[in-house]
Amino acid sequence: MNKLSHVLPRFAKIFVTALVVCSSQGFAQNTLPSVPISDSDFLPVNEQQAKLGQQLFYDKLLSGNRNIACGTCHHHDHGTSDGLSLGIGEGGMGLGPERIADSKLKHRVPRHAPALFNLGAKEFSVLFHDGRLTIDHHDPTGFNSPAEEFLPGGLADLVAAQALFPLTSAVEMAGDLHENQVSGAVRRRMDYAWTIIVERIRHTPGYLPLFQQAFTDVQRTSDIEIHHVVNAISAFERFEWRADNSPFDQYLAGNSHAMTSEQKAGMELFYQPGSCGECHQGTLQTDHGFHSIGLPQFGPGRTRRFDNKNRDMGRINETDRAEDVYRFRTPSLRNVTATAPYGHNGAYQSLEAMVRHHLEPQKYFNQYDFTQAVLPSVPYLDEVDFLIGHDPVEKAVLLRSIDVDLPEFSDLQVAQLLAFLSALTDETSLKGRLGIPESVPSGLPVDR
Repeated sequence: MNKLSHVLPRFAKIFVTALVVCSSQGFAQNTLPSVPISDSDFLPVNEQQAKLGQQLFYDKLLSGNRNIACGTCHHHDHGTSDGLSLGIGEGGMGLGPERIADSKLKHRVPRHAPALFNLGAKEFSVLFHDGRLTIDHHDPTGFNSPAEEFLPGGLADLVAAQALFPLTSAVEMAGDLHENQVSGAVRRRMDYAWTIIVERIRHTPGYLPLFQQAFTDVQRTSDIEIHHVVNAISAFERFEWRADNSPFDQYLAGNSHAMTSEQKAGMELFYQPGSCGECHQGTLQTDHGFHSIGLPQFGPGRTRRFDNKNRDMGRINETDRAEDVYRFRTPSLRNVTATAPYGHNGAYQSLEAMVRHHLEPQKYFNQYDFTQAVLPSVPYLDEVDFLIGHDPVEKAVLLRSIDVDLPEFSDLQVAQLLAFLSALTDETSLKGRLGIPESVPSGLPVDR
């Protein structure tokens, strides 16, 4: 056998992923969108599946220790996030900035919980801050994912695939090894954990009728599979948090009075050549690419295998390409005024501070005040949270990675940019369509 035969499939995956990223980064022009986003730009939603997904999204039955739900860290009251820079997942109590840790918490969630608005838009082909999940038509599963060949079949879309992975994360929902069957199964093989979660749902009275109404191929409990579970969660997220009726949308639809003169001035600045819209392109303000803006480091980091530093090097974790060091995915800016703190690690509480960091990343990196991070105090973590942020070698590497170079803006122009960003808020979408359920079939408490 050719010595390269075993590495070619992995090489092909990286090559295809690179093509996807390059196509989203390099060829779209930075121009003001001429038409509003419409129904045809979104994946269709089955409302029965969305109603089932609402129950699953807020049911702690899906976590290893039955004590945390998807909705705990992606909550209606916190702009589909948790209001923290780095969350407290497993081993926490309470919601949002008031969430506290219990004595068994080993470290924080290494990255900020991203907002979930408009994930049903067809233009999304990559998810997670480092892009480790992408649509890949050359892969038999349809995706390039951390589960590789063990990703289950029947997944309806990218959002469904994404919903699988928090279930297997020790710090998010699975719990530590030896605490429960789910966490133990993850150590053996990722898909074994999903089987255990499905068995719990099958044996929970009240779920079968909801699955029968949502899926034509479910007649009995034994028909329920993990792809049904995450397809329903995806339907809920895509239905609940579609945000396409902001003043900006109304302006694109022809209502010239939907935006103020200050917001319009900010829009022109945002989309002028060489400005913010180079990365935050289009109607959803993202090129779906990866960039380094030089955010300071803190927390446990999402380390690469065999890495002995608590750091998060971003996109390189997935591609192993040196040029991807400290690059992170460009987020959409819809409802950005409601989704603080900002950045892949929630470095800034203030949207203005985040904007100013983009404009002068080296300056703001060097003068960053770590008290800006929203981190509930955990005494034995407080001592180590910021060690990496003060590492001189790491700081030098991070500074060299910065690849954004925006024009200078006056204070007046910054104010205009912020006004435009406020015009991206769809107030109705913040409330959602179905809301938080009063109860869930498992009978476990719902985070409200």
